[in-house]
Amino acid sequence: MLFDYFHGKTVLITGHTGFKGAWLTAWLKQLGAKVVGVALEPPTIPSHFSVARLADGMTDLRIDIRDRAALEDAIVSAQPDFLFHLAAQALVRRSYDDPIETWQTNVLGTLHVLEALRKLDKPCAAVIITSDKCYDNVEWVWGYREIDAMGGPDPYSASKGAAELAIRSHIKSYFPKGTSKVRIASARAGNVIGGGDWAADRIVPDCVKAWSVDSSVELRNPHSTRPWQHVLEPLSGYLSLAVALTQRPDLHNEPFNFGPAAQHNHSVLALVQQMALHWEQVRWKDVSQLATGPYESGLLKLNCDKALHNLNWRAVMGFEDTVRMTAEWYRAYYQQPAQIVATTKAQIEAYTAIAMQQGLSWAK
Repeated sequence: MLFDYFHGKTVLITGHTGFKGAWLTAWLKQLGAKVVGVALEPPTIPSHFSVARLADGMTDLRIDIRDRAALEDAIVSAQPDFLFHLAAQALVRRSYDDPIETWQTNVLGTLHVLEALRKLDKPCAAVIITSDKCYDNVEWVWGYREIDAMGGPDPYSASKGAAELAIRSHIKSYFPKGTSKVRIASARAGNVIGGGDWAADRIVPDCVKAWSVDSSVELRNPHSTRPWQHVLEPLSGYLSLAVALTQRPDLHNEPFNFGPAAQHNHSVLALVQQMALHWEQVRWKDVSQLATGPYESGLLKLNCDKALHNLNWRAVMGFEDTVRMTAEWYRAYYQQPAQIVATTKAQIEAYTAIAMQQGLSWAK
């Protein structure tokens, strides 16, 4: 189904050089889309975007989404059929160091995207991605629903909650349901893992960076639990939501959660132990008693019933396969970096095959 909707269509992605953005770029290129990317330089060296040579065969633009005029010109010039907004300051610990940049990027940047969409006089389905941390996390055991309160204790989480409020307000004010040619929905996901992420202060990149040089990884919060999911899981949700927006006007201005089943919550330590099954020469140490730093939540998970009901979407991989696929990508990179283009393509195809076997409509 995805091929039928995206083949030959112009798709604009903000943040295409980032972790999720690179995987989405690779997937859309495989679907035959005409991809236009708007982003800063890749955020890390190495990066998935660079090592997989994703700039080939697409329009690769270097624009800061805080630059309203440049962003608007790029979006209006592209005349996209679909738009995915992923560009963000995405690190909690960095948000403490530079809250102004975080708020400007995550809130004003999102408003700049929405303002540019107002200039389009053609049908366009836009998915604005925020984060699961947009919710006011009170550390309860239930999954957060799309109607739960926004907000968070740290600048990153608060900025994502504020972005959701801005999205809802802007759509109600300028993109009236039933008459707007541009249809918009927001998507919330988090704790994604997968190959190609080398960001600071994330557990999987910390592991592979340490283990690749036979060093020990330090675990700041080994007992914190997260709903880990492979990066392709929420991306399949974003793609499904974009398609649904073209078919169902009632989904305009609706938020959606994308996450794994509730039983797939696992601790940081469990993730590291599972990673160790697929890697040689692994070491780690618990530094939770010594670690100092800003607040980090201990428990956060999402209720994804709305996506299942409206989009027939659900996560398809279990914890073990999620970690295995992640480790296999990194091992391929460190052993045969020239083959990483093929590895990325093969993992997208393998994930799609799993979803097809499970009867997910987007994979047919």
